[in-house]
Amino acid sequence: MQALRVVPKVFYFETFKEFNDEFKVGKDDFVLTNEWLYTPYMKPLGIETNVIFQEKYGAGEPSDEMIDAIAKDMKKFDFKRIIAFGGGTIVDICKVLALDLPEKSVDLFTGAVAPVKVKELIVVPTTCGTGSEVTNVAIAELKSLHTKKGIAVEETYADVAVLVPETIKGLPYKFFVTSSVDALIHAIESFLSPKASPFTEMYSLKAIEMIMAGYKEIVEKGEEERFKYLKEFVLASNYAGIAFGNAGCAAVHALSYSIGGAFHVPHGEANYQFFTEVFKMYTRKNPTGKIVEATKIFADALGVDPNGDVYGELETFLNKLIVKKPLREYGMVEAQIDEFTKSTVANQQRLLANNYVFLTDEEIREIFANLY
Repeated sequence: MQALRVVPKVFYFETFKEFNDEFKVGKDDFVLTNEWLYTPYMKPLGIETNVIFQEKYGAGEPSDEMIDAIAKDMKKFDFKRIIAFGGGTIVDICKVLALDLPEKSVDLFTGAVAPVKVKELIVVPTTCGTGSEVTNVAIAELKSLHTKKGIAVEETYADVAVLVPETIKGLPYKFFVTSSVDALIHAIESFLSPKASPFTEMYSLKAIEMIMAGYKEIVEKGEEERFKYLKEFVLASNYAGIAFGNAGCAAVHALSYSIGGAFHVPHGEANYQFFTEVFKMYTRKNPTGKIVEATKIFADALGVDPNGDVYGELETFLNKLIVKKPLREYGMVEAQIDEFTKSTVANQQRLLANNYVFLTDEEIREIFANLY
């Protein structure tokens, strides 16, 4: 079994200027970013390049319609490299834009068209959660199919991943928390995955340690404390990305796509809604397996009894950072318990294959019902 693979070259710079000094962004590049990132980081450097601001094509997470519209406008530029400078939406869009695009990008996600990479891709993430700078996963809402779906192929890896802690300074507190919770879930889901290896476990464990340590300081001293730990959170996100890029994510992500697609709940926030409930189900089904190690990790971090209600304690702790809500508060109705169960089983087998233990349709339904 392959133990570890990191495809992109990984670079680290303290500032965006240091990145630009080495990579020399210019007229042979196309940059997809947000204006609120371009203005403080790129504009002062006088960079002459081809730029599109993603927010002009819609808010929220990526969709096939957004990708198609940006791809159409991108054709007016002549360039060799694509630079994704932004959060998960921008990164996922650029993974697709680097391919030979069919008329409708949905055909890449459904497998109707085979992916062929035609542009070099450099990813500069500006959140501390997705880790997608080192993975080949790109997720989009497929409007015509009323679902969210991922593509994960060799061609969707970036060529270069660049970590710059300075660029997450402007991340609002809520999005800092939701993105880093996403990284925490990446780390623990990949730790429990049947595809985990000693190498991926090393990255998973270090990411959990760094995120939980930072969270404890923020809970104790206030949200401004996060600025002291930007480097740690950026690195932890990357470590978790390396781990899940090799070992995969599982049921938490699989179930979360239901509310993400239906109610446009941000990815990290959607994951958090399912996190502890899935792990309670895992513990109930096989309490003596590797879940013992996972539970002890969180028990030690929280200073609680590993034989107690650790995931209840974890939920209480995380609620001090972001409040978990019943799914009905997002707009879900009771009839969607069955609808989302069927949709998850039908569309998310790529993720469900990485579960700690097999979950039946009825058990997946129970999780939705418990959270409703």
